[in-house]
Parts: sequence; structure tokens; C-alpha cells
Amino acid sequence: MYDEQQRAQNGPLAGFTVGVTAARRADELGALLQRRGASVVHAPALRIVPLADDSELLTATKELIDHAPDVVVATTAIGFRGWVEAADGWGLGEELLARLRGVELLARGPKVKGAIRAQGLTEEWSPSSESMAEVLDRLLDEGVDGRRIAIQLHGEPLPGFVESLRAAGAEVVGVPVYRWMPPEDIGPVDRLLDAAITRGLDALTFTSAPAAASLLSRAENRGLLPELLAALHHDVLPACVGPVTALPLQARGIDTVQPERFRLGPLVQLLCQELPGRARALPIAGHRVEIRGHAVMVDGTLRPVPPAGMSLLRSLSRRPGWVVARAELLRALPGAGRDEHAVETAMARLRTALGTPKLIQTVVKRGYRLALDPAADSKYADV
Repeated sequence: MYDEQQRAQNGPLAGFTVGVTAARRADELGALLQRRGASVVHAPALRIVPLADDSELLTATKELIDHAPDVVVATTAIGFRGWVEAADGWGLGEELLARLRGVELLARGPKVKGAIRAQGLTEEWSPSSESMAEVLDRLLDEGVDGRRIAIQLHGEPLPGFVESLRAAGAEVVGVPVYRWMPPEDIGPVDRLLDAAITRGLDALTFTSAPAAASLLSRAENRGLLPELLAALHHDVLPACVGPVTALPLQARGIDTVQPERFRLGPLVQLLCQELPGRARALPIAGHRVEIRGHAVMVDGTLRPVPPAGMSLLRSLSRRPGWVVARAELLRALPGAGRDEHAVETAMARLRTALGTPKLIQTVVKRGYRLALDPAADSKYADV
């Protein structure tokens, strides 16, 4: 356990705070982030309606059993497994599998393919890219005029997919395998929003489009959408597991980062590259100082710093080597009021946390400055 903690403290995400909006597999994502040193704030932005309780799925399942489709497109492994399990619970499992054996069954990717074969079925085709766009191209190339196509929906928007099939003459039947609803307890989501807006997060992760849409909707309901969008534009890195997940954010003009492979592991690896690259590294008083979200790396050693201290350090680092007046530093302190003594108190705690007091110099009657190494002065003179 101690070795694991040591590795986390020296991990690429040490000193950064990452928000997790996932409802499903949140524990797995959180553990991956924490093993690499991140502090994790989790707030499921939605909840999933249990399959067996969903009347829409029951209706769609009966309709497909009674009126066979020509093609069934399976989009997620968990959704396909859940569909069959729910049908079993309704006493329709064997009838559903029998119906699926007689149709053209397409699997979006290898995980879905495995779920299909686990039920004793065989897919006719699966794209190498795991892309719904490639599935659409195949269907349109085959010709869909007059064909009945069932699509296992999974809570994600499928922009243009259904419309393109219908425009080409297909009858499209949606199979809503599970539905997204707002979380029963909205408190954690509100705290996550507040953390993002106050820059208490360095990154915000999304593993489904509904989670992104839900968070944006909650921010709008609270009158905080402009503040959230500003944070995501400039200071809080929005990281999505794939392009479909990113759509609600892109619709609001937010650029996101996405891994090449749409999986949790690559998403975490992407953060391990992106966040350290965004941290400010400075040569100060003979030391290498890297300013991260809630901590500072001094010569490779993580130094946790109180929030007030981080506010002061960020103010000083905007113009490294230049004197910053106490009045300006006071404005940077959260809730400090008008007493400049608060700056002195916070500065003393900051120096203690850094473990190297000479990193910050006091300039009598003027303020404070980072003791930037002389060789670096010209480089940062116009920062």
C-alpha cells in the first residue's frame, strides 16, 4: 500500500484534480486516475433506468418479435447483454434470440461482437473502426430502400444516422435499451459545477454524451452556463472518451481532447500527457518549480499547497520575477476582504508548504516576487 501511495505521489497526475461525470464504470475510471496521482471529484451527472422496468424497451422487443426487421444494429456490449437479460425476465428471451438468428446482425465493435457470440448468435459484419459512420456507409452501399432496420439505442445521440437511413427509404425502429435520467441526488453535481467554475478542477471527464448534456443543462438551470463555458474554454480541460460523447460540448463551442481509442485507459493516458503539459514550470532560486492544480512540484517532489497559497502563487507566476503588490495579491485571495495582513498570513503558509522559503522574495513596502533565476529573467520579461 505504501509503495502504491508513493507511486501515486510521483505520478504524472499528482497535484491535479479531475472531475468524473460517469454513472457507469466511474469506480474504474476513478481508480485509474488515482493510481496516477490525481485527486478525483466524482458526481454522476445522470442515472440509468433499470432495463426490466422500462416499458419502452418491452414494447419495442414485442414489436420486433412480431414483425421481423431485415437488419439489427447492435451498438454496445452492455446494452445488448441487458436487452437479452431483460427479455429473459419478461419471458421473451428465447423468442428474441430466435428472431435475431434470422436477421442481418451488425456489431459496432469487438466488445459488441463478443456479447453477440456469448448469446450463441453470429454477427454478419463489424467495422474495424468501431465507428457508426462506417456502419451507415455499409448500409447505404447495400441499399436500404424498403428495408426495416432496428437500431439498439444506448443513450447516445446518433447524429445523422437515423435521418440518413430514412432519407434513403428505410423504416427505422429504435430499441431504447436503457434511458438516461437526471440523478436523484443533485447535490454532488452542483458541487462539481461549483468546483469547475471556481477552477477547483484541472480537467473534467465525460464518458457519455448524455452526461455532458446533463451537466450543461444543470448549469443552465442554475444560471451558471456562461461561467461553466468560460472555465471549459480556458482553464478546465474537457476530456471525452470519443467524438460522439463530445457532441453536446461542441454544440456549445467547446473544444475537447479525445483519445485515439475510445476506452477509459487511453482517456487516462491522454490526461497524463495533457495536464502536465499545461502546468507552468519555472526556474526559481536554483530549483525547478512546476505549478499544478492544487500542488507544486519542487525538484520533482510534490508539495501540497492550501487554496489561498495556490491563488497567491498563480498571481506571482503570471509575471515571474516581477514584484506583485500586496493589494493585488489581496484581490487574488478568496474571501480575504480588505486586510492586507491576510496576504502575509497566506504567504507564510505558502512558504512553509513549499519547503523552500527563498523561492518567494519579500520586497519591502512593495510586495512579493518569485526569485526567478537570473538567466531566465530575459525569457520571462514580457510574460
